[in-house]
Amino acid sequence: MLDALKKFFKDLSNEQEEAGRFSEDDERLAVAALMFHIIAVDGEIEQQELDQLKRVLQQQYELNEEDTKELMELAKVRDEEAVDLYGFTSVLKRKLEPEQRLKVIEALWEMVFADGSVHEFEDNTIWRVAELLGVSSRDRMQLKQKVAQRQSGSSPSST
Repeated sequence: MLDALKKFFKDLSNEQEEAGRFSEDDERLAVAALMFHIIAVDGEIEQQELDQLKRVLQQQYELNEEDTKELMELAKVRDEEAVDLYGFTSVLKRKLEPEQRLKVIEALWEMVFADGSVHEFEDNTIWRVAELLGVSSRDRMQLKQKVAQRQSGSSPSST
């Protein structure tokens, strides 16, 4: 009986590994889903936004091409299935230190500025995510300015 239970759990864990390396409560998946949400919230997903998403995920998490593709696909699905942002932010608030949460907000601004402009829905979404993560308005706005200054030819104006 005990051997049968051990085999069951071993098989279950092998199935989960084969199904993908990003679990439901993986902070990488939560961040990627929020990033995907940001690029989709204005109703248009541009190739430069997808390229930026891929670049940021690869750099931030040191992922190879295959893992990045899997993470992006899962993030898209999770975002489409989500009814709100809380499911993602609760994972991040539980697993990340305050300094790491600032990095999440910075990464979200990177997504916003990928297409060269800030849509009011994007700005509002980052405001809500920052609130849920416990990031102050001051920090959120400083990160927005920091990313805007990094972007060549971009300004933090709304459209």
